[in-house]
Amino acid sequence: MITLKRAVSAAVLAGALLGQPVIAQAVDNKKVTAEDAAAFVADAEKRLTEISEYAARIAWVNANFVTHDTTKLNAQVGEEFTKLGVELANEAKKFNGLDLPYDVNRKIEMIKLALTLPAPADAAKTKKLAEITSKLDSIYAKGKSPDGRSLGELTQVLRESRDANEQLKAWTGWREISKEMRPLYQQMVDIANEGSKELGYADTGTMWRSKYDMPADGFANEMDRLWGQVQPLYTALHCHVRAELNEQYGDDVVPTDKPIPAHLLGNMWAQQWGNIYDIAGPDNAGEGIDIDPILRQHYGVDKEEVSHDEKEVAVKKMVKTAENFFSSLGFAPLPQTFWERSLFVKPRDRDVQCHASAWDIDNEEDIRIKMCTEINGEDFQTVHHELGHNYYQRAYKDQPIFYKGSANDGFHEAIGDTVALSITPKYLKQIGLIDEEPDASADIALLMRSALDKVAFLPFGLMVDQWRWKVFNGEISPEEYNQGWWELREKYQGIEAPVARTENHFDPGAKYHIPGNTPYSRYFLAHILQFQFYREMCEMSGNEGPLHRCSFYGNKEVGEKLIKMLEMGSSRPWPDALEAMTGSRKMDATAVLEYYAPLKTWLDEQNKDRNCGW
Repeated sequence: MITLKRAVSAAVLAGALLGQPVIAQAVDNKKVTAEDAAAFVADAEKRLTEISEYAARIAWVNANFVTHDTTKLNAQVGEEFTKLGVELANEAKKFNGLDLPYDVNRKIEMIKLALTLPAPADAAKTKKLAEITSKLDSIYAKGKSPDGRSLGELTQVLRESRDANEQLKAWTGWREISKEMRPLYQQMVDIANEGSKELGYADTGTMWRSKYDMPADGFANEMDRLWGQVQPLYTALHCHVRAELNEQYGDDVVPTDKPIPAHLLGNMWAQQWGNIYDIAGPDNAGEGIDIDPILRQHYGVDKEEVSHDEKEVAVKKMVKTAENFFSSLGFAPLPQTFWERSLFVKPRDRDVQCHASAWDIDNEEDIRIKMCTEINGEDFQTVHHELGHNYYQRAYKDQPIFYKGSANDGFHEAIGDTVALSITPKYLKQIGLIDEEPDASADIALLMRSALDKVAFLPFGLMVDQWRWKVFNGEISPEEYNQGWWELREKYQGIEAPVARTENHFDPGAKYHIPGNTPYSRYFLAHILQFQFYREMCEMSGNEGPLHRCSFYGNKEVGEKLIKMLEMGSSRPWPDALEAMTGSRKMDATAVLEYYAPLKTWLDEQNKDRNCGW
C-alpha cells in the first residue's frame, strides 16, 4: 500500500480523504477571470508544496516512533491539512463555469473532487457532520462483540474454525457494533449531499463517480461492463466453492441451490476466500514450490537463532533482489537515502506501525518503505509490490504537486500488484533461486489459491460503492439500508446473511470503509488493471506459454513503456495513461479470464453435474 497522505494528487487534502468535512461557504459575487484562476492555482501549488514535506516527515516519525506525543503531532498536522483543504475548496468554487486552460481547469477540479464529505455553508450542519464522522470512526475502532471479543479475535474464528455455530456467533457478534451507526449514517448522508449540491453535484455519489475523467453515469456503466466480463469466471468459482462447503457442512447449512451463507468463507465480510483453501482447494494437486526455506537459505538465515543485525542484513539483500527486478527493466537504482532511511525490520526497542507501506517524503528522491519484514514468500512478494509504489512515486516527481499521483486511484495499487504477478517460477529460476520450474501439475492449486482471493473479491469490490451510490441518490431509502445491502450482496456475490437481518441492524457499518467513508471502487479497478497491465507486458516480452507462468523480468521494452506511463502521474486523463502502457484506452477484464483459463476449464469439469447459480 501507499500511505494515504502520499497517495493523493494534492497531499494537503488528506484531511478530506480521511472523512473530515469541508465547509462550503458562500462565495463572493465579485467577478473572477481566467487570470484569477491561474493565480489561485499557482498560489495553491506553492502552499501545498511547502506544507506537504513537513507533514510527511511528521507522519513518518509517528509511524516509526509510536508515542503519545508523536500521535498528537500527527493529529495536529492533519488538522492543518484540513483547514487548508477547506480554504482551497471554497476558493475553487469561485471559478465554476469559467472557460479555463486545460491545466488550470484540471487542477481546480482536482481540488474539489479530492473531497470525500463536503459540508454545506450552514455552520451548525458543518459542526454536526464533524461530530458524526468522528463518532462513526470511534464506534468502529472501539467495537467489540457482546462477549467482549475484538475484531481480530472474531476474524481468527472465521479463519480457523470449521464449526458453523462458532463461526455464526463470531459473525453476528461483530455486527452488533454497527447498530448504533444507523441514525448517524443517515444524518451524515443528508448533510454531505447538501454540501455536494453546493459544489455543483447532484449528490455525493455523483461527486465520487466524477473523479474518473468521464461522466458520473458513464463510470457506473463502465464498472458494470467490466463486471460482466469476469462474471462467468466468478460464477464457476462460486459454484465449486458452494459444493465443497456443502460437503463440509451439509445441506442444512449450505444448500446447493441458494446463495452461500456469509459466515463460512473464512473472512468477516466474505470478500476474500483464501482462508478456506483447505475446503475448496483441489484434491491431489501437484506439489508447488515451498519458497520459504529456499529464501532463508539464499539470504543466510536458515538457522535456529538469527540476531537482529543478521536479519536486517538478510532483509536488505531481499529488498535488493526486488530492486534488481526494476533495474532489469531499465529503472535507475534506488537512491542511497532509501537504504539509509527506510525501516526494514521491526525494531527491538520501540513500537512502530508494522503494516507495509511505501513513502514519498519530499516529492523528489526521498522515497522509503516501512516494513517489519520477514524472510518468507509472502514478504518477498510484498517488497516487490511496495517498490512498485516507490518507483511510481519517483517517476512523477517532476510533475506539479497536483499531478503527483496515479492516473486514477486504481492505478497505484495495480502497478504494485502487476509486479507481484510477475514473481513466477520462471522469475525464480532467472534469478537463481530454483534450478528448474515445476511442471504444470501444480498450476491448478496455485491458480485456485490466487482466485480465492483475487476473483472472489471482484463482486464485493463492486457492490460496496453500488450500495453507497444508491443511498446517496435516494434509490435506497433510510428505511431500506440493510435490505438494500443484502440484495446487492446476493445479486453480485451470491452471498446471503446466515440468519434473518432486519432494519434494526446496520450490517454495512461492520465494514470499515463504510463508517470511515473511504471510496471502494479503486480496489475493484486495481484488480482489473493489474491483469491488463501484466498481459501487455508479457506480450511485449515475447511470452509464448500460459499467461500465469510469464515473467517480464529483464525486458527493457516493457520498462520503457512502463516508465512513460508512470511519469505522467495524474497530469492526463487515465485513458491517456492506459493507452501509453497498453495501446488501448479502455479497461479490459479479459486478461483476468486468460490468466485463470486453466482454472476455469478445471472448474467447469468439476461443476458439470452441479446446479450453478443462485
